[in-house]
Amino acid sequence: MKNHKVAILIFANSAEKEMVSKPLSSTSGLFEALNLQTINIAKKTGLPYFHLSENQQVGANFGERFTNAIQSIYNKGYQAIITIGNDTPHLTAKHILKTAEKLKHNHVVLGPSTDGGFYLMGLKKQLFNKDAFLNLPWQTTSLNRSISKALASNNTKIHYLEVLTDIDNASDIERVLNSFKSISAAIKSILLQSISISTKLIAYHISAFNNFILKRQHNKGSPALLHLQ
Repeated sequence: MKNHKVAILIFANSAEKEMVSKPLSSTSGLFEALNLQTINIAKKTGLPYFHLSENQQVGANFGERFTNAIQSIYNKGYQAIITIGNDTPHLTAKHILKTAEKLKHNHVVLGPSTDGGFYLMGLKKQLFNKDAFLNLPWQTTSLNRSISKALASNNTKIHYLEVLTDIDNASDIERVLNSFKSISAAIKSILLQSISISTKLIAYHISAFNNFILKRQHNKGSPALLHLQ
């Protein structure tokens, strides 16, 4: 397969939209940096790429929007696509170029994520079934397993990349920071700031709750807290 038959689909919302769907500390700054990094990675590969944010996506739910986005790239004449998001700090151009190479001898290439989904999918047009895609358990922990099972039943050749972490919550940020894989200094700084803010907020709420309980314990006559005595 020649590389000009392969296109990259960046299926990723704007930083403002991500701030609503992923309410993390410093989310806007984080996803602005990740969006920029993802686009730079796509450019670095030399492959044609298309970035579809919420303004270009069509559909009532994630599955519909993602499926329609894939179809729109095939409609441009490409024979295979490599889909990526904007929430995987450890993603590099090497992952994408390796995917393009593996698609020469495989029907599908999957980059599994630690949450049970995938951070990258390389897919030949001949394997794309719109109805089947719409029925997949999108945004669940069983997505990667369901895709692998469906493809395996058709004797499809699948290649798996290394497992990486998508950022959806504070635990994911800690997992990324504790990994031995390298990330950009700018993104690492934002992640560290995010963890620091989250830790302070948690400590504040715990302290406030404990102070509330201690004050109420001294008020033995309070009917509101009779269930605590």
